Parts: sequence; C-alpha cells; structure tokens
Amino acid sequence: MMHLGSAVPIEKPPWRRRRWLILAPHPDDETLGAGALIAQVAAAGCFAGLIFLTDGSGSHGADEVDPARLIATRKREARRALQRLSSKMSPSPIFLGWKDAFPEIAGGAAFERSCHRLVALCARLRVDVLATTTSNEPHCDHAVANELANTVQTISKRPLAIAEYVVWGTAPSPSTHLSLITAPMLPGRRRHALAAHRSQLTASLGAGFRLPKDKRSMADRDLLYVRRR
Repeated sequence: MMHLGSAVPIEKPPWRRRRWLILAPHPDDETLGAGALIAQVAAAGCFAGLIFLTDGSGSHGADEVDPARLIATRKREARRALQRLSSKMSPSPIFLGWKDAFPEIAGGAAFERSCHRLVALCARLRVDVLATTTSNEPHCDHAVANELANTVQTISKRPLAIAEYVVWGTAPSPSTHLSLITAPMLPGRRRHALAAHRSQLTASLGAGFRLPKDKRSMADRDLLYVRRR
C-alpha cells in the first residue's frame, strides 16, 4: 500500500467538488473498500449513488437457503449499510443483478447492457468519478467490475475518472497510479455499517461464507488509486 504522506486528500482541488458513483461487486464490498469514501462524499453532497454488480447469491449454497431469500436478504442488508455510512437520506442502491461468481463476458449482450445503463446513469447523475475495485483483485467479480468501469469510461461522452479501491487485492504501483485519501471516519461507524451484513458475519442463513476476522478490523480512511496519464 502506498505511504499515506504521498496521497492527495479528496477534499482538496481538483477532487473537492467532484461527484462520485461507487460500483461494488457484492453487498459488503461498499463498506470494506469504500465506506469512508461514501461517508465523506455523502456529507459533502457529492455522492451520486451506489451500484452493486451482483446479486450476492454465491455466499451460500442452494441447499442452505433459498436463493431468492438470500438475494432479498443481501439487498436489505446493503440498504441498511448504506444508510449507516451516509447518515442521511441517500439514493437507494441500484442492483445490476449479475449472478454472483459468474461474471458476464466483455462484449457479451449482458455486459453491453450494463455498460450502457451505467453510461446513462453517469450522464443523468452528473458523475465525475466512478469508483470501483482494482484490476488485480483475486475474485472474478471484482476484476470484471474494474473492466466494466473502464469500458464505461471509454464510451461515455461525459468525462469520467476511475478511482480504484482495494478489498482483497493489493494496491496498484505508485509508478502507474496516483493515490487519493479520504478523511477519517467517526470511530465505529464503518464497523456499524458492516454489522448490517449479518448474512456474511453470522450463521443467520446457514453455514455459508464468513468474512474472516482480520477483514473486520478496518482502517478509518480509504485509499483510492487513479491511473496516471
């Protein structure tokens, strides 16, 4: 990870008044990777919205919980987490509904539909920065979220910057990316938001995925990475 001293605060020009749209691969990634970002830009009136790529149905097997119930639960948890991060009335998150762990292929019909939907959203919401997971994340959904964001940037008529955040991977190299940093969150706020994702933390829906304990200890700031020109 880059040294904090080299990172540019997002409240400084030219980032201060830019509007941010966050793309998260799964419900809970928004808190783990961009929770401090959401809190800061929401407080500044620069939060355009939150988009989830997948339906979250891959965290538990169909023999443990009905997939429709799991999807509905994870949507409800995502909405609650967003309310806790933004601490005000925020736009409801948008769910693109891709099947968890089965990402669409670039150039395919579903990928293209999602691209054009995001382009239209960025235009309507006056988005300046699209934040997403880094390209070197090990999970396939995280990697394709980055690919989707970069495709949107390419075809959008509105100028868009891409800011990458880390959930499971490693930070991009300082030689290729400029680092940005958020202000610190209030103590306990990110943990309170993460607690909304009970299906990923407890056995409430059976013996499915459990977020490792080391991932539950989160920093009070987010680092983001913008590719150097």
